[in-house]
Amino acid sequence: MALYDGLSGEKPAVVLDLGARYTKFGFVGEFSPRCIIPSEIKCPTTGQIRKISSYKDEADLYVLLVEFIHKLYFKYVLVSPKDRHVVIVESLLTPTIFRDTLAKVFFKHYEVASILFVPSHLVVLCALGIRTALVVDVGYRETQVIPVYEGVPVLSAWQAQPLAAGAVEQRLKDNLLESYREKIYASGDAGRHFTPDVESLPDSVIEDIKVRGCFVPDYECGQDISDGISSRHPPCVDYRVGGSCIIQIPGSVRQSAYEPLFEKDNERCSLPHLILDAILKCGIDTHKELAENILLVGGSVMAPGFKARVMEEIRQMLKTPEYSAKLPIKCIKLHQPPGKENYMCWLGGAIFGATDMIPMRTLTKENYLSLKMVPDWSNLATNILLVSKLSLH
Repeated sequence: MALYDGLSGEKPAVVLDLGARYTKFGFVGEFSPRCIIPSEIKCPTTGQIRKISSYKDEADLYVLLVEFIHKLYFKYVLVSPKDRHVVIVESLLTPTIFRDTLAKVFFKHYEVASILFVPSHLVVLCALGIRTALVVDVGYRETQVIPVYEGVPVLSAWQAQPLAAGAVEQRLKDNLLESYREKIYASGDAGRHFTPDVESLPDSVIEDIKVRGCFVPDYECGQDISDGISSRHPPCVDYRVGGSCIIQIPGSVRQSAYEPLFEKDNERCSLPHLILDAILKCGIDTHKELAENILLVGGSVMAPGFKARVMEEIRQMLKTPEYSAKLPIKCIKLHQPPGKENYMCWLGGAIFGATDMIPMRTLTKENYLSLKMVPDWSNLATNILLVSKLSLH
């Protein structure tokens, strides 16, 4: 896709999925994003690398988004944003300040033709061709579980907890540090595999260790870990840092990194509890269909053994008195998505944006400049104003 592609005819719309950790960006109708990059940019005022989600106020967010979107367009897809349609895949729980500022950047700074906001938990079903599913999005900061029945999100049954990739990486870092300290005390020195650099490992290295070396153990092993019993000892792996330093990752650290997602506490906020509670809050006639259409999305669910552990945890919990009477479900099924789970929401937006929905439901630049805000579907007054303006045209 070159800079002069707009001269040949209709400009293809772009699809943006801006997550807390990673951003997916590409064109509608394509089967994968053109780029998946960290959601961070070099701040033009301080010169430091900052995450987009670390904004202080609306003005600070505006500056960060201007720099970040410029990088997306002119470095990764090589097209001009002016007069081009944009499809934004967003969570249903996106803060209003973030949504309004993002629209302001696109319309006033980059002068795009229109913006189509689509909910990620709904459009992800476009990639599967189904209308009913229990969408479980394991992100970086939190896990969101939203049932969708016949194309309508059941917002009264949504569940969310701060159990996601961030909690996994924090547990991995804590366990690795504890293992390092035990090695220090036992040997009297850092040894060949352990150096003081372990204490100052950056987040990118911790994430790489998680992806390359960690896995989710089976149900029995997970119960032993929660009970403090080390019945199994997976092999250790060596991880090279900086080309010369080698850090040994113990097997116990590798298999316990994902346990925060499955640990049970007084509030019962484990991932399987979120799934069953979301189904339980829906209508009784929807329980069976939702249980047979569970869709896991997010980069964390790609870990080895993750889906099998979720299935086994749910089966065991359905046998407990807490759920056996309320949820007499005999069959639990997970969908196998057509693409990688870390960009499935983007893929759904790319498929949805390639249909006739852009001219029908999009927010044009003219409507935005007249309303001076992003219409909210739950605000009837705003919808009436938008409908009246569209009828005038």
